[in-house]
Parts: sequence; structure tokens; C-alpha cells
Amino acid sequence: MYCQVCGALNRDDQEYCVRCHQKLLVLSGSLREDDDGYEETIEESFSFDEHLLERISILEEAVKRTAETVRQLLGALHKQEKNILVNQTGLSALRELLEQKHYIAGEEWNELWESKMDYQLLALEKRERFLAIKERIAALHHGDKRKVFLQHLEDAEYALFAFDVERAVGSLEAAFKLDRDNYELAYFLGETHFNEADTEQALACFARVLEVKPDHYEGLVYSGVIHYERGDHTRAEDFLKRAVSIYPESFLPHFSLGAVYAGQGNLALAVLFLERAVSIDAVPQALFLLGSCYYEMGKLAPAMETLQEAVRHDPAFEEAYHLLGLAYLDRHWTRKALDAFRQAQRLNPKKLQYQDLVRYLSGVSGTPLPGVHGEAEAWFKKGEELLERDNFKQALTCYRRALAIDPENPTLLMSYALLCLHLNRSQEIEAVTRKVLDLKPGEMLEATAYAALLEALRSQGKFREGNRIGRLLLDEGRSSFTQSIAYYEMAYNLAEMEEDLDEALDFARRSVELSPDEIKQFPLAALGWVHYKRKEFDKAVDFLSRSNDLGPSPTTMTHLGMALLASGEEDRARNVLARARALGSRGEALQEKMMECMKDSTRLLERVRRGQRK
Repeated sequence: MYCQVCGALNRDDQEYCVRCHQKLLVLSGSLREDDDGYEETIEESFSFDEHLLERISILEEAVKRTAETVRQLLGALHKQEKNILVNQTGLSALRELLEQKHYIAGEEWNELWESKMDYQLLALEKRERFLAIKERIAALHHGDKRKVFLQHLEDAEYALFAFDVERAVGSLEAAFKLDRDNYELAYFLGETHFNEADTEQALACFARVLEVKPDHYEGLVYSGVIHYERGDHTRAEDFLKRAVSIYPESFLPHFSLGAVYAGQGNLALAVLFLERAVSIDAVPQALFLLGSCYYEMGKLAPAMETLQEAVRHDPAFEEAYHLLGLAYLDRHWTRKALDAFRQAQRLNPKKLQYQDLVRYLSGVSGTPLPGVHGEAEAWFKKGEELLERDNFKQALTCYRRALAIDPENPTLLMSYALLCLHLNRSQEIEAVTRKVLDLKPGEMLEATAYAALLEALRSQGKFREGNRIGRLLLDEGRSSFTQSIAYYEMAYNLAEMEEDLDEALDFARRSVELSPDEIKQFPLAALGWVHYKRKEFDKAVDFLSRSNDLGPSPTTMTHLGMALLASGEEDRARNVLARARALGSRGEALQEKMMECMKDSTRLLERVRRGQRK
């Protein structure tokens, strides 16, 4: 019996193909010699025209039935749409009634709704992925407990239909214990752990995949990327080299290997692989990294061309605009450079590093933050350790697990909010900071929560809403610390709107007067930025330089470079802006986007797998 897909010869009792693991179908049997041949009778003979008419009649009937079915489906769809609208109206009425009775808060409703929706969408995606490979997993099974193995697969499928991802993963892990050689199952589990930011478990699964199938494309690429994220560039290079040699026409191995070489400072090799990657697929992250390598090598013309293409593909790529501004500045194109830096500044509105405020609150202020205890403390400490290694996504996962255990701990909530602020997750910040404010944790921590909320609103362009909350903070605040934060935030918002720069200047000066020495650099930076907006560049340079001397930050140094550039000090501006880029750890942002690129590539990997089997 031959496979209808790959043509491989199989035994007569074989259910799945030994080569491609597709289900075998019997299309025809053998003709025995004693079978009588067919003889057409006179009654059965008819003309070709009659045959054609009969076929046309059958097709007409089929088309009519299809049209009727489509009409019924459209009717059902419209009815379903109406039912959804009715349900949505009922839910809105229920929510409004519960809010009026003060049984729930609107923010809590939104937060829970969005979290449930995200979870169910994730489960739906997992279910589609699992159903696509379920038969291959079953076909690869080897062992004497096939019935139990298949039952675990069924349990996982039912769990995914019930949107219970944890139970599904538990069933699949139980199945994997029965068949450690099932590389398709190991890959699915590894991919799931990877998307959940559990790289340790993911790496173990991919290692098993490669033990069974050393040329497994996804296993090689994912293993290389995980080792790169963990800082083991040598092992990452080994895995990705194997992937490139086996699959020379794929984007991800070339891009990832180019990133590894760029991280090692081997720019010539990085350019070689990145050029190949962007020729396969012009992904903005790859274009940015290629442009960065060109810039470091002193090749300004190709650097500018590549970075311009990157911002054409992704107009919100702040790092690309910043580097493009530096390239323009090296060519002495001052106006273009200033425009690029302004665009980068518009895309990255975060100003005050509130982690510094938290350190101030728990240290110099003499007001210790609420403690974290028990199992929540263990997850919190693990998250802090991951933060020190700049592993932001896994730290976020640890904070979430800590909050699941202790959901009303202000310290956990603010740590989570500040990390969300760093990762530009503005909607989550609003919900979390409002929850902190509802807990009334004390003036100092409330001020930090208000400030983080203001930053989130500013990142969304909601300057007037931010100033409304700033005035509320000013009215409620009793300490000079709280008032300084309120004036600081409102000054920055007014400067960004460029509507009332006189009031912005007054707010910035008050913030400087009221702020403690430990955080004096932040209101000084705000005052310098207001002077820049007022086109008072000499004063802007003065205050921004003083702020930078107290505590350098990428944002302050970028503002200082822009002020120097506007005042005509091009050489000094170039040095300051280059230091801002180095201080900003832009390689970490690229690594984060590299991981997102991997997580968005599931369907691409599936297409590659099918292509290789053909």
C-alpha cells in the first residue's frame, strides 16, 4: 500500500504512513482475474448530449441547494448578530445598575473583562494549534499504553474547548511522560512554555525535541533564541548556525544569528546574515539592527537608507528615529537630525524613572513600604532578580503570580505598575494604579501611584486628563514631596501641549523648589525642557546639564543634546546624544522585540514545516 501524499510503501495493516505520518486511505483494490468485465446493455446506452444534460441538471440542483444554504446561513448570522447586540445591551445595563448601587467599580469590571477575554483568546489559539498537530502526535506514539496516551490527548482537547489552558497543559505533560520520544508533543509543550515566558521549561522541551530529531527547524531556532536571551551567545550561535545550514531560505535563523553576532560585536558577520534576513523579509527589527551595524562600522549612507526603510515599515520605531538622528548629525544635516530626535521624543514620552521614587520612599523617606510575605514573597524576589538581569517579560509573569496570591498588596501592585510603565502597557497601569489608590496605602505611595497613572495617560496623549489628575493630587497632597510630583507632571504635560508655557514654567520652578535633594534632577530636567519649548535654549542647556550632573538618564541626555543642537553646539550635541544611546540600553529593547518576533512567528513555522515535508 502506497501513501497518497509522499508515495512511501507501507504494510497493508498500517494506519499511518511510516514516513510522513499522514492517515492512509485505500483508494482502490486489486482486480482479480475471475472478475467479469462490464458489458453495456442497450438500455444503458445513451448519447453524449443526454449525458451532458443530465450532468447540467444535477449541477443546477446543487447550485440551488447551495444558494439556499447560504441564504439560511446569512439569516442565522444576522440573527446571531442581533442576539449579541441584545446581550451586550443587557450586560451594559447590568453594569450600570451595579455601579449605581456601588456593588462594583467600573475599573474592576473592565480589568476583569479584559483579562478573561485575553485568556480565552489565548486558549482559542492554543486549541487551533493543537488540533492542527493532534493527528501527527498520535501517529508518532510508540509504547504499550496507547489507549491512555490518546485519552490524555482527548482530555487536553476538551480542556481547550473549555478554555482551561492549565488543565490542557497538565494533560499533555502526562501524555509526554508516556512517550518521551514524541517530538511533536515536546515541541508543542515547549512552544507553550516559551509563549508563557517560562524559558527554562521551554528549553528542556526543545532539548528533547533535538535529541529525537536533530534537524528540527523550530527546535533549533527556539533553542538559539532562548540561549541568546539568557546571555549564552556561544550556544545560541551553535544552534542558529545549524538552523541556517539546514534551512538557508528562512528569515528567522538569519535574523537571530545576525543579532547574536551583533551582540558579540562581530559586525561584519552580523551584517552578512542580517542582509540575507532582510532580503527574505524586510522586518523593521532586522532593518534597525542592520542599520545599527552599518552605523557602528561608519557606513553612514547604507545606515541612513536602512533606518529610513525601518521607519517606513514601522512609523512608531523610536530607537530607529534616534539612531537616524545621530546618522544625520554625523553628516552635519542639523535640521533633519533635530526632526528625527523630536520624532523619537514624541514616541517615547516617559520622563521620570519612578523606580527611583520607590527606592526613595523605602529608604531616605523613612517610610518603609508594606511587606510581602509567604509564597508571594518568593515570586516577588524572583521577579526582582529577573529585573536585575533585564528579563522583563519573565519578571512580569512572576509579579502576576505574586499578585494572584496577595492581590491587595500595595508594594506588589506598584512594582507591577512600574514594570508595565517600562513596557508601555498603559491600560494595565491605569487599572493597577487606581486599585492602589483605592487601598489608601499612605501619601507617599499614593503620590507615586498618581504619578505612574499620569505617565500612562501622557503616553496615550491624554494630557488634559493627566493635568486634571495632577490638580487632584495637588489638592490632596500635604507634603512637599507630593506637591513636587504634581507640579512636575503638570509642567511636562503643558510643555508637551505647548499651549500655556508660562504656566508650565511656573509649575516647573515650584517643582524644583519643593523637591527633596534625592530626586532634584527630575524637576530640573522638566524646567530645562520647558525652557527648550519656549526656545530659550541657553537656559535649557543650563538646567538640563545640572539635571544630568545629578543623575544621567537617556531622556535627559537626549533633551540636552537637542537643546545643544538647537543652540548651535553641534559637536557637543553629537557626543551627548551618542552617550544617551549607549546609556539607553537599546540593545535590550531590540532583544525584547526579537522575542516578540519569535512569538508572532508560529504560523510561519507551521508553513515551513509543511513545506519541508513536501
